[in-house]
Amino acid sequence: MDSPVPPLPSEPRPRRRDRHGRGMRGPVAPPQVPLSVSRADSFRDLVQDSVERLERRWPQLTDVDFLVLDVPDALEETVPLGRALSAAKGRPAQIVVYRRPVEIRTKSRDERALLIHEVVVEQVAELLGLSPESVDPRYGQD
Repeated sequence: MDSPVPPLPSEPRPRRRDRHGRGMRGPVAPPQVPLSVSRADSFRDLVQDSVERLERRWPQLTDVDFLVLDVPDALEETVPLGRALSAAKGRPAQIVVYRRPVEIRTKSRDERALLIHEVVVEQVAELLGLSPESVDPRYGQD
């Protein structure tokens, strides 16, 4: 029995988004422009800058994992900005910086960079058992 419906082609048709003759859609901003960097990526870059600054002075930090999480897991009285976790069996020491609590407390990128560096210095100091001023002599001066 012949079917009045033709069979579907084996190859999918190309999708066309140029319905109104204005050309294909492109990115809003080129990749080299800061607009194309997400807030999370920008935050990670600030944390990485702070870590690199401290690693020059404290080479043992190369064995520490630095993580960025959006929010802390457990609800506490106060919301932590970061956390230091000592090395455990099969896991290296970790320092966690929480993105959303830091972003909420800052208004500009410069303020955010300063607060991130303070949080990282405080957590490194806690992990190493030192005072923040001995980890970074400029701590608290900015």
